[in-house]
Amino acid sequence: MPFGVAQAHHLNSCPRMFVKMKPDGSSGSCAALRRSVRCSRTESTPPVTEARLQHSEGGVAGMAKLRGLEQKVELLGIDCEDLSRPGFYSNLFCPKCRGGQKVERSLSFHIVQSVEFAMWRCFRMECGWAGQAFADSGKSCDGDYAAIEVGSAVDMTEESLRLEPLSDEIIGYFAERKILEETLQRNGVKQVSGKQSEICFTYKRKGQIVSCKYRTLDKKFRQKGVIKAFYGLDDISEADEIIIVEGEIDKLSMEEAGFINCVSVPSGAPCKVSDKQLPSPDKDKAFQYLWNCKDYLDKASRIILATDGDAPGQALAEELARRLGKQRCWKVNWPKKDDSGSFNDANEVLKHLGPTALREVIEHAEAMSPTYSEPSNA
Repeated sequence: MPFGVAQAHHLNSCPRMFVKMKPDGSSGSCAALRRSVRCSRTESTPPVTEARLQHSEGGVAGMAKLRGLEQKVELLGIDCEDLSRPGFYSNLFCPKCRGGQKVERSLSFHIVQSVEFAMWRCFRMECGWAGQAFADSGKSCDGDYAAIEVGSAVDMTEESLRLEPLSDEIIGYFAERKILEETLQRNGVKQVSGKQSEICFTYKRKGQIVSCKYRTLDKKFRQKGVIKAFYGLDDISEADEIIIVEGEIDKLSMEEAGFINCVSVPSGAPCKVSDKQLPSPDKDKAFQYLWNCKDYLDKASRIILATDGDAPGQALAEELARRLGKQRCWKVNWPKKDDSGSFNDANEVLKHLGPTALREVIEHAEAMSPTYSEPSNA
């Protein structure tokens, strides 16, 4: 059933709801409403904990993953409630419109059976708020996940997001990583007004901000946006050769080495390469940013994957190549750092070896297709 359409239970299947009006004509708080009414899919349901364990893949571990995902959407104001179960649709109160004058449970909320992500949409025409939160959007698998809030394109401006030029502290932070202030300015890197240590990377498509990723100096992330897209997308609009990296700072590092034609994935890497068949584009939620930018990627005849050198980063390179076609993908090999291992990403190479060394790494990327051979100079 299409996302956003409530399934077996609708508002008229809920118990009748009585709202106590305040003297000023406003209704009581949504918290009170949440306590006063619960929707159920069936007339008889098992106890909450038992039901959620039954519908959460992975038993107790799956339950912990489910709770971690719920905590992220709760940061956006969504009350998942105890009866939200993976694989089922729930009608909840929308934190944006509060259900309008009728105080409807207008937010269609769904956690997929595998607990990999949650999605929601308010079906009130005046609102339409929608979004997704992914359990694997961070590189770690320990519950340190990021939520993505989806809003209206009209809202995504520097003014509405309360962005301002970078402070000397943040400029110094990037300088330590060999990234110049002019590079930050060209890429629209800002900070949140009133939050001196929170950096904002603005994601743009045709000059319009479509998403923002926020990062504190101690590496805490959050994300807000209209669509999932690559960071730096406008820089590859006409590129025949592009570079894909695994973080905004790596994208900026590539520019210091002379590569403008570079984008970063908006979220982290999977823990491992999937052994399942590729899903159709409309169901490939973890890589939706790739399909949203397909018209840009289709123009490229050569794609260099410069993801991190750790296991998740290498898994990400393989997953990207599966979707992009290995025949046009090349992969970098990060240089040795010492006897214990190699550098992990573009910024490490830039910081320790300099821009020339980083450029050489890209120029010596290896073809991923075993049938590819370099053209003869003859």
